[in-house]
Amino acid sequence: MKLYRFLTGPDDAAFCKRVSAALNAGWALHGQPSLTFDSAKGTVICGQAVVKEVAGAEWSDEIKLSDW
Repeated sequence: MKLYRFLTGPDDAAFCKRVSAALNAGWALHGQPSLTFDSAKGTVICGQAVVKEVAGAEWSDEIKLSDW
């Protein structure tokens, strides 16, 4: 089964740590990162898709992606 997540957050060290944690948990980068500017808050927001292949599992709406 293939899993997909899109991680988002402010462009800061915490976001980089979340992506790094996903990579170290077996997720792989998928595509280029996205950036947008939140003019109301004056911050840059990042997004990065990650994917993971999980053997022996079946898809269910009950799956909590952060547990993989």
